[in-house]
Amino acid sequence: MSDILSQAEIEALLSSLSDDSPAPDAGNGPAANLASSLLDQGGNRLAKNGVNSFGGANRKLAPISYELYDFRRSDKFSKDQLKTLQILHETFARLAATSLSGYLRTAVSIELVSLEQIPYEEYSRSINQSVFTILSMPPLTGQAVLEVEFNLVFSMIDKLLGGPGKGINRRVLTDIEKPLVRQMIEKLFVGLKNAWEGVVIVNPGIEAMETSSQFVQICPPNDVVVTILFEVKIGKSRGAMSICIPYLLLKPITTKLSAQKWFVNTSRKQSSAARRILTTQVQRSQVPCRIELGKTKLSMQDFVNLRIGDTLVLNRRSEDQLPFIIGDVPKFEGRPNMHNNHIIFSILNTVEPD
Repeated sequence: MSDILSQAEIEALLSSLSDDSPAPDAGNGPAANLASSLLDQGGNRLAKNGVNSFGGANRKLAPISYELYDFRRSDKFSKDQLKTLQILHETFARLAATSLSGYLRTAVSIELVSLEQIPYEEYSRSINQSVFTILSMPPLTGQAVLEVEFNLVFSMIDKLLGGPGKGINRRVLTDIEKPLVRQMIEKLFVGLKNAWEGVVIVNPGIEAMETSSQFVQICPPNDVVVTILFEVKIGKSRGAMSICIPYLLLKPITTKLSAQKWFVNTSRKQSSAARRILTTQVQRSQVPCRIELGKTKLSMQDFVNLRIGDTLVLNRRSEDQLPFIIGDVPKFEGRPNMHNNHIIFSILNTVEPD
């Protein structure tokens, strides 16, 4: 039978679509098949608009849920993997803040603001003038970027050199400032290495330093990267710091970025390595120590009238033992002595805690 419809059959199909009456019987040939397909298409098109014309009166259908998908920004990491990376870098923020606080001798606060996966081109466009540190993370293959705002960099340099920590409106580093910035970045690397120990032991190293994003190309523009944004507070100064890690660098360890596996590995690693790190940090700590000769009470008038040669009567006798105080807690008792023309303190016993 011929697949070409006659003019009468075409008019019958069109009239059946325009009217609500059923189409005339065209037999079992191609006309019948075309009629059923056209009716089905018409019904589906109406259904997509939320109206169903079949079954008598019109009735609205429930809206169809959908989600927009951008093929240029394909997701490489699952939510579980992103959560693990967030936990890792929250730990890095705490360790880095502690390291910088001791190095700059001032209070430093670092807080994680956001973590997301975006194309590298979008990350490079969002940042223009900052100090970009291109770093390697062996044994992982590839490069990452640590970015710090100029205002924050100059605040740290000013604080390191004894100033109040005031930022400078400048967009270039001198030959003297570059080594200082490298030392501060290396302090951050110590926290980064310790934070990543639960997943993989990395050894971050500085490959290069730039002051413009156009000279920083660690991966193709359309490649997916993980960007971690931090807020850094140093005294009254406040600035932003970010880390950009390409997907290709993390691809060999994506199976280890599971929160369950990470917690299991972390619990197992409470061994000699963790004890050694803790012992090293404690041994380097400095605590104030003092010996208390005694106490007395003076009126403000007597205190103002004190002169050289005056004698104060303390609440201890000469044969009493003196407390040796560490921090604000008495730990030992002893007596002062002389040795080679130097005053020494001989510890005789310990003080039991209350």
